[in-house]
Amino acid sequence: MDIILQAGGGGMGTMPIIMLAMLAVFYFFMIRPQQKKQNEQKKFLADLTKGQKVVTMGGIHGKIVSVNPDGTTLLLEVAEGTKIKIDRSVISMEYSALANEPAKAD
Repeated sequence: MDIILQAGGGGMGTMPIIMLAMLAVFYFFMIRPQQKKQNEQKKFLADLTKGQKVVTMGGIHGKIVSVNPDGTTLLLEVAEGTKIKIDRSVISMEYSALANEPAKAD
């Protein structure tokens, strides 16, 4: 009496499915959020206007005094009467007066 042992399931057939599932998870959890963040940053940089309070990547806080017509540089006032010319791409984020207020104790 011969007993035939068979290997379980699909073997090589399930490998491509597992690889595709791993790529899909990688895309939705790593690549897609990064692309979304980059697009938001590009839009933010394109929409910079005079009077906005911003922070540079180097940690310098200031207020935009003017945006040059070429669109690549702007004038940032870091203290009263002190202005620096910076590249638009070094702006990291906008800050508001509310972010700088101390927390209120109840």
